[in-house]
Amino acid sequence: MPQHIRYARNRRELLTDCFCGFGSLAFASLAQAATVNPLAPKPPHIPGKAKAMIFLFMAGGPSHLETWDPKPLLNKLDGQKRPAEFGNVQYQNVNSASRILGTKRTFKKFGKSGIEVSDLFPHQAEVVDDLAVIRSMHGDMVVHSAAQYQMMSGRVIPGFPAIGSWLVYGLGSESQSLPAYVVMPDSAGAQEAGVPMYKNGFLPSVYQPTFLRPGNRPVLNLELPEGVSLDERRKTISLIRDMNAAGLAQGENAEFAARMSAYDTAFRMQTEAPEVFDISKESKETLDLYGVGDPKTDDYGRRCLLARRMVEKGVRYICVVSGGGAANTEWDAHNDIEENHLKMASFTDKPVAALIKDLKRRGMLDSTVVLWGGEFGRSPESERSKGRDHHNTGFSMYVTGGGFKGGVVYGATDDIGLKATEKPVHFRDLHATLLNQMGLNQDALNYMHLGRKERLTELRGEIIKDIIA
Repeated sequence: MPQHIRYARNRRELLTDCFCGFGSLAFASLAQAATVNPLAPKPPHIPGKAKAMIFLFMAGGPSHLETWDPKPLLNKLDGQKRPAEFGNVQYQNVNSASRILGTKRTFKKFGKSGIEVSDLFPHQAEVVDDLAVIRSMHGDMVVHSAAQYQMMSGRVIPGFPAIGSWLVYGLGSESQSLPAYVVMPDSAGAQEAGVPMYKNGFLPSVYQPTFLRPGNRPVLNLELPEGVSLDERRKTISLIRDMNAAGLAQGENAEFAARMSAYDTAFRMQTEAPEVFDISKESKETLDLYGVGDPKTDDYGRRCLLARRMVEKGVRYICVVSGGGAANTEWDAHNDIEENHLKMASFTDKPVAALIKDLKRRGMLDSTVVLWGGEFGRSPESERSKGRDHHNTGFSMYVTGGGFKGGVVYGATDDIGLKATEKPVHFRDLHATLLNQMGLNQDALNYMHLGRKERLTELRGEIIKDIIA
């Protein structure tokens, strides 16, 4: 008998040996798993055209009727009741006293494609041949919070992962020194759905977003503290890692990956990433292109420029928010559509166009999806005489880059912009299409939660093949 083999003397010893052995193996497996970076790049399910996405979120509900969906009949019917042939769609604040509201905006055809664009967007009109304008969007909810949840997570209630978390869960991150998923809020404040609409929901915490501050210092404490050397900071991180490993040994492993990832990312940001947030190294031509330095466009221009710089460094998903706080500081034109949209467009039009131009000239647009839009549109009828109410049954968004066709219009609303009537696109269809362009199958991208395989598209979305190149 070989000397290195020892047989158990009795049944109790046998069971003890077995359980101790399995326990050791389990712990070794957990410890090994903890050393694997959960944000490491993962292969896509299918060949994808894009590797990053930027969502230019126009919070509050930009009016399709003043931006991307011209309706000449509105001015002909201005001041009249909605004709019966358009149906009896009800809204929060549109009632029997409301009347059709014409628009003061003018539309002209631009580019080789001849797509009509509002005079609110002279800069975005210059890139219209790169855009796929969807004029038949619709959602299920007409209140901000529920509509924002559905736009971000495919559900009308909080607690479900946003698309940014799903993308990082499915693909990981190509950056080792920056967060994988970044939200850049508006300086005016939060939106109605608040932080939950951007969150990771039931996905592990490692897939949660990182929020950057508005203004000149989007990240605080990037520099090492005074009197602390790089070697000392490394030792601190090493100690924290060892302490977390000790917690893992005691069974505290649920948030281990997220905790360690946060510390490691923060350390790498201090040592490797400060230059990403220093836009002073950009040329004057580039800063002028984004409107940096102009009081109107400086804030959104800085954030759009940072989005491009982060995509260059491998960040997977970035949401750049326009609008927050009260209705008059969002695209939420209850009182006066003209005053509100002229103001909001003046903040964003130039930076948005600059981002698209800059990505294209650097050869990055083909691999980066840019999505523009809000949670719904605005009503054809007036509210408070000069405003427009929330409107979810037909509105506009656009996509560009990442394998999407440019210079195309998809779908249509009726003659007053009340309903999506031609090729309607629900949020779930948009989500399925965006995932497809990132190389992710909406069915394969799932997570077991409370005994059910959950996915971004609650019901199966249809991929919009006509806008894919």
